[in-house]
Amino acid sequence: MKFTLSWLKRHLDTDASLKEISDTLTAIGLEVEEITDQGRDFAPFTVAKVEKAEKHPDADKLRVCTVKTADHGTVQVVCGAPNAKTGMKAIFAPDGSYIPGLDVTLKATKIRGVESNGMLVSEKEMCLSDEHNGIIELDDKYEIGTPMAEVFGLDDPVIEIALTPNRADCAGIYGIARDLAAAGLGTLKPLDIKPVKSAREFPAKITIDDKDGCPMFVGRYVKGVKNGPSPEWLQKQLKAIGLRPISALVDITNFITMDQARPLHAYDAKKLQGDVRVGTSKGGEELEALNDKTYELVEGAVTINDDSGVIGLGGVVGGASTGCDENTENVLLEAAYFAPERIARTGRDQGVESDARYRFERGADPEFVVAGMELFTNMVLEICGGEASEVFVAGGVPEWKRTIEYDPAYCKQLIGIDVPKDRQIEILKSLGFEVKASKITPPSWRGDVFGKADITEEIARIVGFDKIPALSVEGPVIPTPADTILGSAMRKARAALAARGLHECVTWSFLAKDQAQAFGANDNQIAALTLQNPISSEMDVMRPSILPNLIEAAERNEARGFAGAALCEVGPVYGGVKPDDQRIVAAGIRSGSNAARHWADENAARSVDLYDAKADAIAALEACGAPGANAQISADAPEYYHPGRSGVLRLGKNVLATFGEIHPSILDEMGIKFPVVGFEIMLDNIPQAKKKGTEKSMLKLEPLQPLTRDFAFLVDENVSANDLLRAATAADKALITDASIFDIYQGKGVEDGEKSVALSITIQPKGESLTDKDLEALSEKVTTLVMEKTGGVLRG
Repeated sequence: MKFTLSWLKRHLDTDASLKEISDTLTAIGLEVEEITDQGRDFAPFTVAKVEKAEKHPDADKLRVCTVKTADHGTVQVVCGAPNAKTGMKAIFAPDGSYIPGLDVTLKATKIRGVESNGMLVSEKEMCLSDEHNGIIELDDKYEIGTPMAEVFGLDDPVIEIALTPNRADCAGIYGIARDLAAAGLGTLKPLDIKPVKSAREFPAKITIDDKDGCPMFVGRYVKGVKNGPSPEWLQKQLKAIGLRPISALVDITNFITMDQARPLHAYDAKKLQGDVRVGTSKGGEELEALNDKTYELVEGAVTINDDSGVIGLGGVVGGASTGCDENTENVLLEAAYFAPERIARTGRDQGVESDARYRFERGADPEFVVAGMELFTNMVLEICGGEASEVFVAGGVPEWKRTIEYDPAYCKQLIGIDVPKDRQIEILKSLGFEVKASKITPPSWRGDVFGKADITEEIARIVGFDKIPALSVEGPVIPTPADTILGSAMRKARAALAARGLHECVTWSFLAKDQAQAFGANDNQIAALTLQNPISSEMDVMRPSILPNLIEAAERNEARGFAGAALCEVGPVYGGVKPDDQRIVAAGIRSGSNAARHWADENAARSVDLYDAKADAIAALEACGAPGANAQISADAPEYYHPGRSGVLRLGKNVLATFGEIHPSILDEMGIKFPVVGFEIMLDNIPQAKKKGTEKSMLKLEPLQPLTRDFAFLVDENVSANDLLRAATAADKALITDASIFDIYQGKGVEDGEKSVALSITIQPKGESLTDKDLEALSEKVTTLVMEKTGGVLRG
């Protein structure tokens, strides 16, 4: 929201400086974003008189000018402008001044051997317009030394504030002045709106068919107007805030919109066909708008219509078919109230940004419709002339009044400031609130005030948020952990996966329907997870898995020359619309090689496989406190994994993670031309660690050296290696600290349907050395348990 200082002072009687006004605006919640003081920027440039302009001795197109200035005496300027002549007044730029249009700083120089000091400037060089055919030529009325900013009306600072969506009243300069007056920075000047009396009847009829979208529509005919350029003062005000003057009628509507937050509209009455009706679009109608764009209307928009069809989008943008131009003689003036939610939806659906939409969607003052029409009419008659009809009112003011119970003691209770009751009442009344005992009625222009907390906020911002005392927290403070168990697991999983060389991604929480089906979502889940308003047809379902998004990211990298992806993401996946259907998962994928090729070792790089994915999953689980390495492994991974190259890490029925190669058929459907391995860790399923105190036992190093024993068992080829290892380590969990498989063999010497599995166990003596007898007993126990649990026999 932009406004000039002089425009503000049309409504606020104040002697406050620009800085005081700026500081107060920010203090009361109308944050100042920028102040543009062109008067200061253009201070070096002043009016000067060309006393003599002679032809340059060595250049036909240059003139040597003798220029009389106020601050620099009489100087010589070499000028190339064709209109430089003796006796004219122009704008002089002295040496050392910065020329914005040329991006140069002037200095004394010689041009074709003739000394030149300063410059006579054009409008383009001063960034006033694109005019550059000559220097600025001024009326003789301006005295030598008059600042250029004063000549062009640029000595008025422009203030820009950031408005929060609830402050529709301050989308008008009068509302800003009201707030400043309430803050003690001057006196608010009352509006002097005189009703226009007329004996002329309104010559047509206005009907409202969509009263929900437009509760009230006020019209008035003005006959015999002259729609020429608007007065200079009005054009200057509009230009200063970035609005382009168009014509008197349009400029008046723009002025009142910015001044009073009251959007208006004017129709050329001769272009109207029949009576005006406010209706609802059915969808598909076309409107050629005043912004030189054509719109195909959505269903449910508030439309202004005549017998020809739609002539405007109510509260958003007018139609070109009934727009006013220099030939307009008779006009229909419009002031209406439109429902904010309808205007917001229409503006968003049609993609139209306008000053009218900005104010109506925030909530215009419902009580200012007729007053706005009277203000509109007075300005039209004053500037354009003509004869006005009586006012025609269709509909009525919508119900807006509400009463709020308020206790002044609540102010201190809520914000900690003890504001006297009388001062609270004074503040509220100055802001337009009606106060009767403990009952407070907000004004019609404050549609954002609904409760006692809102009232307290109004008092606090006028008193000043800087007046809220800074107090330390009293009493003993026992800090509570900010991290939840799940949040901690997410953080630790990210760190563990990053440590293993995976790059964290943040992908969309949506994907395509066919991908959702491929990665485990059934028909019921698809129906529940399909978005009503997706951002893309290829992202229309909430994701049941993170893997497809990561796989697509790997494919995009591959297509751009970055092969060998190692990506991970920690985030939500969705199985339905209920809160329990959402899970937090740490997922990752790998493709390509596990390492870069190296000249010293031709075997340094190999293709990634399911064991890499398994290792990633186990590392993340153990970082989160889960027994990843000791978890049970089963082969019932989801169908989007390769059935023979995948697995599940579980604790009984509790699934901790899945891992393996992504099924080739799914990769083919996705257009992926390289193998991918992946994993998914269900962070919600990680069991909470039992509390055993906060102290950890000290590291205890055994004085005795560990030793290893190797075993080779013949087992059925369907026995998993994990089952064999678990059976061997169960023989003595105190002494056997590790077990690993170092060979699997099928072939000569081993019967069909069997395999030979060789494993090594690490034995750590405790307290005393183990004798040969102890080792034989332990070996026998390992052999026995393996036989009992897997059917394996010791190979001879």
